Amino acid sequence: MPNVQHEREHLAKADRDIADGERRVAQQIILIEQMRKDGQNTALAEEFLRNLEQTLEQWHAHRRLILDAIARG
Repeated sequence: MPNVQHEREHLAKADRDIADGERRVAQQIILIEQMRKDGQNTALAEEFLRNLEQTLEQWHAHRRLILDAIARG
């Protein structure tokens, strides 16, 4: 049986991580747009953005698992 308090602490951290990840994605999108305006190559910046987005998806999946554990608890 999961420790509900422990899971709630994990949920709070997951929420912070997701918020931070969303900020980073937004910042990267802005950077890419600026790079395009300046005529710079954005290939690496776009690859990094994809990595950020994949990480964010994984954090959302992890958050869902935590919520499931709390619901069972």
